[in-house]
Amino acid sequence: MADGFPPLGAVAPFAVSDADRTAIAAAINMDEMVELALTLGNIPSPAGKEKEAGDFVYAWMDREGFSPRKIGATPERSNIIGTYGGKGRPGVGRNLLFTAHLDTESPTWNPDLDAYKYRPETLKNREWQECWLEDGKLYGYPIANDRGPMTCFLIAAKALKRAGYDLAGKMYLTACPGEIGPEPIEEHRGVAYMGKDIGAHYLFHHGGVAPDFAIAAEGCDFGLTWVGCGYAVFRIKVLGEGVFTPLLTHPDKVADHPNPIYRLGGLMEALNRWGRDYEVRHRYESAGGVAQPKVQVASVRGGVPYAFGAGTEVCNVYLEVGLSPRQQVGEILHELERLVFEAGLGEIEIEPVMARHGFEADAKAVAPLVGAVDAATQLTFGHPVERAAPVYSSMWRDHNVFNMQRIPAITTGFKRWRPTPQDMVDSALVYALTALAVCGRAEGGADGARSTPVYGDNPFGDA
Repeated sequence: MADGFPPLGAVAPFAVSDADRTAIAAAINMDEMVELALTLGNIPSPAGKEKEAGDFVYAWMDREGFSPRKIGATPERSNIIGTYGGKGRPGVGRNLLFTAHLDTESPTWNPDLDAYKYRPETLKNREWQECWLEDGKLYGYPIANDRGPMTCFLIAAKALKRAGYDLAGKMYLTACPGEIGPEPIEEHRGVAYMGKDIGAHYLFHHGGVAPDFAIAAEGCDFGLTWVGCGYAVFRIKVLGEGVFTPLLTHPDKVADHPNPIYRLGGLMEALNRWGRDYEVRHRYESAGGVAQPKVQVASVRGGVPYAFGAGTEVCNVYLEVGLSPRQQVGEILHELERLVFEAGLGEIEIEPVMARHGFEADAKAVAPLVGAVDAATQLTFGHPVERAAPVYSSMWRDHNVFNMQRIPAITTGFKRWRPTPQDMVDSALVYALTALAVCGRAEGGADGARSTPVYGDNPFGDA
C-alpha cells in the first residue's frame, strides 16, 4: 500500500489458501446470516436491558455446539462466552477472542429525561430498535452497532465447523453488555448505570478466557486499527449568588451577574476556542491508526424549574473530552483550570466525574494478528487490508480493554452504515480466515493435516 500499511513484518502465524477460502465461503449461507442478524437485531437491547438479546445468543451458541457460558456482574447483564477449537497439541496455535456488544445506542426511553435531549421526531425513528432489509441494504442501528458484526463472527465459527476445520487454538465468541455506556454520574449512580466495567472488562477478569489476541468486531469499512481513544467527562461548576427576583439589579456586564447561568456565554466562548485548539494539538498518529480526540459539551444543569424566585447559585456544565492513547486525564484538568482562570470567568470549580484512558497495541506484538487479517482480506477481496479511517480510532471500542491488559487487539469489521447481505458474508469470511490463520488447524482438519506455521514450529518464532 502507498501508506505503508499493513506494516512490514505483519505476517500471519499460519498460512491460509485459496482452497481454504473456497471451502469456508461455501459453508456460509447468506439467507441464514441475514435471518440471524435481523432476529437478533430486532430484540430491544438498550444499555441496561441486554438480557433478552444475551439469552438469544446463548441459546444460539448452545444449539450450534459452542458450549456457551454466562458470566455477569448481575444476572440481568451477562457476558455470553462460547468457544470453538482448542484441539491442537500444546504450543501449536494461538487463542483468538472475538467480542461485540449487545447494547445499542438509543434514547433512555424515560420521557422525562428524553424530552431534554431529543426532538419528538427523533424519538420516532424506527431504526433505534428495529432492523429490516430494504433495497438490498440492512437498516437499523442494532445491526450497524453492533449485532451485525456479532452475527458475522458467529456465522464465521459455524462456517469453520461446517467446513470441517478443527482449530488448534481456541476461538472465543463473546457477546458483552454495556459497551455503549452509560456511566454512573451524579445521582445516576450504581450498577444500573455501569457500562464498560461490567462488559468486556468484566469478561476479561472473570470470564475464564485466555486470549493471545482479540478482535473487537465493529464496523470499520473493512479496515483495521489497533488504536483507540478514551474519554473524560468534566463537571465545570459555575458558582454565583441567589438573589430574590424583585430585589435583583442587572449589571452592565453579564460577567458580573450574580446568577451563574448568565456567565455561561463567556464560558462557552472560551471552551469553543480551547476545543478547536485541543483537537489540533492532541492529534496522534501511529502505524496503527490516527486518533483525533474531540470535545463537546454534553449537558448543562442549573437551578430547579419549579423552585423559581431567586435564580440559582450553581450551574453545572458537563464537558466530554476525548483522550488519545498518549494522554492522561490530569493534563486536561490543568488545561481547563488555566483556561477559566485566564478568561476571568469568576468562581468556577472543575472536577473529572468520569475518566477512561485510550490505548493502543504494541506494533510488534499485534503484527501476527494484523498479518492474519491482511491474508484474509487479500483472499476475500484481492487487495491488502487498509488502515481504518480516523473516526474508528478516535472513539472507544472494546479493543481498548484488551490492549489495556497487554493482549494485542484490533477493531475491524464490515461497512459501518447500511451494510448489504454480501458485506456480511464477506465479513464472516474475513473473520473465519483470520481465525484459521491465528489459531491454526488441528491435525485431522478439513484436509487431514494441520496448518503450516509461517514461523516453523513456533507460530511466533523469534520475530
